[in-house]
Amino acid sequence: MSLFPNQFDYARATSVDDAVQQLNFDTKVLAGGHSLIPALKLRLSFPEKLVDIGQIPELKGISANGSLRIGATTTHAEIAASSDVQAMCAALASACGQVGDPAVRNFGTLGGNVAHADPASDPPTVLVACDATIHLQSTSGSRSVKATDFFIDLFTTELMDGELVTAVEIPNMSGYKMAYAKLHHPASRYALVGVCVVLGMDANMCSSASIAVGGATVNAVKCHSAEAVLVGKEINNDTINAAAEAVMSDISDRVLGDAIYPEDYRQAMAGVYLKRAVKAALA
Repeated sequence: MSLFPNQFDYARATSVDDAVQQLNFDTKVLAGGHSLIPALKLRLSFPEKLVDIGQIPELKGISANGSLRIGATTTHAEIAASSDVQAMCAALASACGQVGDPAVRNFGTLGGNVAHADPASDPPTVLVACDATIHLQSTSGSRSVKATDFFIDLFTTELMDGELVTAVEIPNMSGYKMAYAKLHHPASRYALVGVCVVLGMDANMCSSASIAVGGATVNAVKCHSAEAVLVGKEINNDTINAAAEAVMSDISDRVLGDAIYPEDYRQAMAGVYLKRAVKAALA
């Protein structure tokens, strides 16, 4: 197996308009590069040109004006350390703080992460649970896609040829109880199972629930049956156990597996980590 990429051209874009003008089906976007560069080395991806968006000012940073807007080239480490993210979407700060290792967190970007759509990645699970919006730009204009519609399948998204992820927007979730719980692979730190829970609480009663599972599934998915188990109920061991059973049913047709961590194990662990996420959110 080759450890050297095919030859390609390289261009550093100076603006979003400059970047999208250069994008086509033979072009790949380079941001942090922690997903793309290994794919290039293994010749799993062989573009004719790389467009580097890492120095475009309007793609960087975090703003908190009603909603939380995170530029595509904002790193996982910046998100995890942001007081605005911690206050408005604590589960995303937690998830980004668990991505890979310090090198990956300091160079890998949120935009690159969602565009790559690795099923074992952490942020997509939180974005789906939190009803985030992915903002896209092309020469034809801009459009926005809900995270629940953006992640389609294994490494497959709604991102079209010629489109660039410019930002991710998340509603202000500060009034909710939330947590992200993860079973990680001991070597890679990738998620074997990741569960995000967002609960609206009125004392001990659950008034709303949003639950998503990733890692164990081909893409981050909402778990509607598990949500229905919790809504309108007092959160106790019985309702948490029932929600865990419902989560396993919700993901039954989307579960990934391998010789070491087979489908039935990951499905069972989704239930276990749903319990942990709920308890962490309430704590």
